Amino acid sequence: MNAPNPDRALRIALIAVGLVYTFGLYPLTVLWPDGFMWMPRQAEYEQMILATFAVLGVFLLLAARAPAEHRSLIGFAGWSSLVHGLVMLVQALRDPMEQANLFGDIPALIVVGVLLLVLNRPAVSPARG
Repeated sequence: MNAPNPDRALRIALIAVGLVYTFGLYPLTVLWPDGFMWMPRQAEYEQMILATFAVLGVFLLLAARAPAEHRSLIGFAGWSSLVHGLVMLVQALRDPMEQANLFGDIPALIVVGVLLLVLNRPAVSPARG
């Protein structure tokens, strides 16, 4: 029987988040712009943020091959997603025009951030005698 792999859940999360960041965000902005875009719409900003997330997504996919070797990248992705989501939460609570984002990109980023941070903890090695 195979021993459980502590990085299996992290690998799955990295692949899922990497795919969404790389290929899924643009379709979400088209399908549900109120939940994934902010007003006023600004094409230049939207292209920059989508490109940044796409690049991060590619590197998360690469990190899924050997998560233990990429803990700092995974930590960055987790913390940056969480903080990005929390900043947007405050902004959406203060601006009634952005409240649809409370059900779109804001919870998505917060969940991604928490998920990556929780799963990124190093494996505990048995105590040596």
